[in-house]
Amino acid sequence: MTIEARFRAARAAGRSLLVPYLTGGLGEWRATIEEVAAAGADAIEIGIPFSDPIMDGPVIQESSQRALRSGATPQGIVAELAGVDVDVPIVVMTYYNPVHHMGHRRFADSLAAAGVGGSIVPDLPVDESDPWIEAAEAAGIENILLAAPTTTEARLATICARSRGWIYGIALLGVTGERSTVAEAGLEMGRRLKAATDKPVLLGLGISDGAQAATVAAVADGVIVGSAVVRRQLEGCSPSEIGAFVATLRDGLDTA
Repeated sequence: MTIEARFRAARAAGRSLLVPYLTGGLGEWRATIEEVAAAGADAIEIGIPFSDPIMDGPVIQESSQRALRSGATPQGIVAELAGVDVDVPIVVMTYYNPVHHMGHRRFADSLAAAGVGGSIVPDLPVDESDPWIEAAEAAGIENILLAAPTTTEARLATICARSRGWIYGIALLGVTGERSTVAEAGLEMGRRLKAATDKPVLLGLGISDGAQAATVAAVADGVIVGSAVVRRQLEGCSPSEIGAFVATLRDGLDTA
């Protein structure tokens, strides 16, 4: 079953979707994937460390640098994902440079061989993405596209039509990072996307706890939580401790 089909079915059953983000190559990241899946994630996003992560704030930047210093490589991260045994989809987030360097077809085939179901390439504009999307779709990889508050309605329609898996709403301008409150701009992004498409809509906007996750899920189909999870990776939390945090997010969504 595709990611999109799984998410549609979960939404139809009344479930709010939860996608935690982990930095690949940092600490006990593979064991953490298994704990996060058991804690109630609907999919897990794995960031491939990159030397110039322009979209990411200080927490994820530092996590990438630590992973790179420990010897992480795109090929190595993807290869290690093949050994992860979870029953939820794995999606990789990578900047376009590694995709281009390896070659579209080779990179897509490597993801498929590792059991990865989807990809997010945040610095690849939709109007330049056809070669990568074609290679990804040929390999059975769903390419998830991003929309921001500044995206025009016409471009939003194109993004929604081309995206597979879900639509990733970037709810705030700027880089990634935890926020103490949920901004109205983020909620409006969810409303715009829900009006533009029937595909699953997930928002990422610096969610720090279960209450914020529930607030966001009220205007979208689910949430992506990155910096709050990665901060715990950086702090040396164990896989079970990170899983316990994700369980609080799941509980916030389920009890809203």
